[in-house]
Amino acid sequence: MQPRFRTVLFDLDGTLADTIPLIVASYQHAFRTVLEEEVEEARARAWIGRPLLPALLDEAPDHGHELDRVYREWNLANTARLIRRYAGVPEMLGALAEAGVRTAVATSKRRETARLALRGVGIDHLVDVVAGLEDTTRHKPEPDPLLHAAATLDVDPADCVYVGDAIVDVLAARAAGMAAVAVTWGAGERQALVAAGPAAVVDTVAHLAAYLLGHREG
Repeated sequence: MQPRFRTVLFDLDGTLADTIPLIVASYQHAFRTVLEEEVEEARARAWIGRPLLPALLDEAPDHGHELDRVYREWNLANTARLIRRYAGVPEMLGALAEAGVRTAVATSKRRETARLALRGVGIDHLVDVVAGLEDTTRHKPEPDPLLHAAATLDVDPADCVYVGDAIVDVLAARAAGMAAVAVTWGAGERQALVAAGPAAVVDTVAHLAAYLLGHREG
């Protein structure tokens, strides 16, 4: 069977790599260090998918920049220790490449931080393009990062699908004129993802691979 899409764009955090524990711990460390404030996991998870500094400035306008500095310093120092691979993701990306599907990452992370995460889970060589925070002035849920990735690959956005684990990912895909696929193993809650209106919601990497490759679900 033919792949469902010729170009697949992916979110990174909570989609291709299990960075959720790292992100939550980084937020908690930053707030504990700068503000002596404890942040519950659910609160930290709600910020995932947004660019870091704007999220922190919204939460603490007078301390956002210092929170950003402390977060990034601790996050980089602990990436290798806390980042995890989702089982099946390297195989899925390899199967997409074998089928002639081009892939890219569009993320709110800085580009080098994103590449560090991809290298950490052993899939950097399987992704053609990384569109990061520096590449656009507007960020998800705006469509700009997705459109930049599509333009870098020289493909029509209408021929792409964007795969992510957060509501902002679904909204960005729809704003970009792309199909959206939501995955439930990351930060988002299934019910909220369904309500955002993606083309599909998938619960396992195996089902995502089958959907993207155009296989019938068994």
